[in-house]
Amino acid sequence: MTRYTAPVQDMQFLLHDVLKLSDSGLPGHDELDRDFTAAILDAAGQLATDVLEPLNRVGDEQGCVLENGVVRTPAGFKEAFEQVKAGGWTGLDCDPSYGGQGMPYVLGVATGEIFVSANLAFNMYQGLTHGAYSAIHAHGTDAQKQTYLPRLVSCDWTGTMNLTEPHCGTDLGLLRTRAEPLDDGSYSITGQKIFISSGDHDLSENVIHLVLARAPGGGEGTKGISLFIVPKFLVNEDGSLGERQPLSVGKLEDKMGIHGNATCVMNYDGARGWLLGDLHKGMRAMFTMMNEARLGVGLQGYAAAEAAYQNAVDYARDRLQGRAVTGVQNPAGPADPIIVHPDVRRMLMDQRSFLEGARALAFWAAHMIDKGHAGDQAAHGLVSLLTPVIKGFLTDRGFDGTVQAQQVYGGHGYIEEWGMSQFVRDARIAMIYEGANGIQALDLVGRKLAQDGGRHVMAFFDLVKTFIRTHEGNATLKADFLDPLKAASKDLQAAAMFFMERGMKNPNDALAGSYDFMHLFGHTALGLMWAQMAVAAQAMLDAGEGDAAFLNDKLTTGRYYMARQLPITATHLARISSGSDTVMALAADRF
Repeated sequence: MTRYTAPVQDMQFLLHDVLKLSDSGLPGHDELDRDFTAAILDAAGQLATDVLEPLNRVGDEQGCVLENGVVRTPAGFKEAFEQVKAGGWTGLDCDPSYGGQGMPYVLGVATGEIFVSANLAFNMYQGLTHGAYSAIHAHGTDAQKQTYLPRLVSCDWTGTMNLTEPHCGTDLGLLRTRAEPLDDGSYSITGQKIFISSGDHDLSENVIHLVLARAPGGGEGTKGISLFIVPKFLVNEDGSLGERQPLSVGKLEDKMGIHGNATCVMNYDGARGWLLGDLHKGMRAMFTMMNEARLGVGLQGYAAAEAAYQNAVDYARDRLQGRAVTGVQNPAGPADPIIVHPDVRRMLMDQRSFLEGARALAFWAAHMIDKGHAGDQAAHGLVSLLTPVIKGFLTDRGFDGTVQAQQVYGGHGYIEEWGMSQFVRDARIAMIYEGANGIQALDLVGRKLAQDGGRHVMAFFDLVKTFIRTHEGNATLKADFLDPLKAASKDLQAAAMFFMERGMKNPNDALAGSYDFMHLFGHTALGLMWAQMAVAAQAMLDAGEGDAAFLNDKLTTGRYYMARQLPITATHLARISSGSDTVMALAADRF
């Protein structure tokens, strides 16, 4: 009973009126006019609406099944996967040298959002494959690239990453999977990995696992870890598939959500693997995939909330209950639709204002990645700084959005037939995997703030200051957008200064405030995005360009965020400034 429509108009506004892709000066971007990107987004939207979204509930209800060592995906998944492959969607932003289309990463993000909103669990099969492609593309030998990349780009073969083990999650220094060198230069991989998304399935001919393991001589901790390419089927010299490797699915995890994706326990019993990157330096290669995955998970957070929001709006327009306090709005009916009630409007505006700001942040970050690929180190540094914010903040708030959408339905939101429960259950994992959000906050405060001497966080502060200074003469936007952004930025700078002054003396003061800082940073980043969108929308209105109704709605939604959401930065600063005393005061044995 759910539906999804791709928000193409909003995406086009971001790509062309805010980011101004075709004028960016990046290689190939001058060809990205409105008609070109509209054709891509419309086609992705049609595939999502007609094929992927109808399978979302099927995947939730049927799940994956392990039969005689073979994982079967839900009915319709195989056929849908073939349609996605045939359309070239799996290689949209991949290297043309290996069969990709060479489009900018930001277009991959835009189409990725559409597919995730339609069917999050399904999209994970190709999403993880893209991550494996990126790791091999960055760190593989020429032979490895020629062997694996064309088939990963086409998704004839799919990819995974294998990090977590039963006894260790985030602390990868504890992992026990072993890699013993063989005479031919390969390694024998033995161990068990858990929580492996897309670990095995019937969608592709081969599954290429990227596995972290310890080779002799590496020492303890993460510095002794190497990364290996371990295919399900060996690959012959002519590219054909050889014998099945001694690796297997121990079981499928029984999960809260994303039932349509096969989350596997993987057992490696002497499977052959080939070193990817340098020996004992596997974390560097794995983080190429991990960082991409963290940005992808941030996208999952808001994309799931987008689908939930669209359905909540439909329900609020249709559900009749009570009368508006200002007077009857539906005289022909027994009651007014619940969308007339201020509290329902509040829930919908909370969702909408977050979603449009989150999309802008994700697209802006993707544009920075494209700049980084073109050699812009400052852009690369900004994305590195913002990666934990995008992953942690967008998934926290995205999950909140799915819960609010469910709440709009009242009791019906709790009943499975309406489909809202699935959005909540599916979105919940995004706060956990690819590094739980508490770890993202620690990474942000403990590592990213001081990275390169604090250059990147100072660049962000300068970016905000420069933007405000550039537009402070705009009387139309000053009070509603620029002043709230300035206040939020000052709160963020004050929090960073607190960590600098107190963090070295008492590290707990920094760590106790790290989660609030991640959210403070996230709100400030969305405030910047909303201010940028407001400037673009107002300029178009003043020039008599574009869809006036859409642009006025954009300004109205932005004013809501700046007035009702952004002031929370002051609360986050107050919590940070309180230090760690109250957090750590209760003894561990008193819990």
